[in-house]
Amino acid sequence: MEKRYQILLTNDDGIRSPGLWAAAEGLSQIGYVTVAAPREQHSAFGRAQPATSDGVIASDRMEVNGKQWTVYSVGASPAQTVQFAVLEIMPRAPDLVVSGINYGENVGSGVTVSGTVGAALEASSLGIPAIAASLETEMTYHFSHSREIDFSTASYFTTYFARQLLEKRMPADVDVLKIEVPSSATPDTPWELTRLGRNRYYLPLKPERTSWDQPGRLGYEMEALEQAGMPADTDIYALRFKRVVAVTPLSLDLTSRVDPAELDRLLREEK
Repeated sequence: MEKRYQILLTNDDGIRSPGLWAAAEGLSQIGYVTVAAPREQHSAFGRAQPATSDGVIASDRMEVNGKQWTVYSVGASPAQTVQFAVLEIMPRAPDLVVSGINYGENVGSGVTVSGTVGAALEASSLGIPAIAASLETEMTYHFSHSREIDFSTASYFTTYFARQLLEKRMPADVDVLKIEVPSSATPDTPWELTRLGRNRYYLPLKPERTSWDQPGRLGYEMEALEQAGMPADTDIYALRFKRVVAVTPLSLDLTSRVDPAELDRLLREEK
C-alpha cells in the first residue's frame, strides 16, 4: 500500500492567506496536510520566539475549492507555530514541513528576516525536511490577503519540490529548500539551483516623524539592482534577471566559509 505522507503546512501571513490555501490544494495530492498557521499576520518575524505569544490554539472549519478542511490557528510566531503543531496538534512528527506560499520574494541576505524562512528553519532544527516557498509580488501586496494574486504556478512548484523531499534523501547539510517563483512564471518555467545573493534586496527607510517621542515605523524599499556585476548563480539574479524559479538549499550551519587557519592566525598576531 502506498505510504500516506504527513505534511505540516504553515506560513507567516496568517491562517486566512490565499497563498496558504493554494499550497494546501497542491500538497493534498501527495499527502495528508495539516494546516497550522499564525492567528495573525507575522511577516518579518524570522525565527523569533516572542515571550508575548499566548499560544492559544483554535480549530476551525474552512471550505477551500469546495472541500472542507479542519485548520488550526495559533497565537504564536511562525517558528513557534511549527513547535506547537509538532508537539501538540499532529499525532506524530510530520514527514515534511512546508512554509508558504508567501506574498513577496525572500531573497538575498535578508532571508533571516523572513517568517516564511524562519518557520522552515525551525522545522529543520527539529530534524524535519522543510520548504520555504515564496511568490514574487509587488510590495503593496506583501502584508495583504489579496485575492488578485494567482498562486497556482507557485503551488505547482511547491508541490513538485515537496514530492522530491518526501521521496528522496537530500545530501547532508541541505536543511531547507527555499523556492522563489517569479510573478511571470508558468508551470513550464525552468528552475535553477542558486545560492543566496549578498545583497540586502530590501532596504530600510527611516520613519517619517518630526520628533523621537512620536511613534515611528520603519519602512522599506527595494534595492536598485543592476544586472552588470551581479553574480549569475544567485537567487536574486535568477529571479530578477533570468526570470526562472530559484531553488536555494539552505543550511542551519551559519559558520563562515573562511579558512579557519588563516582567521586564527589573523586574530592571534600582534600589531
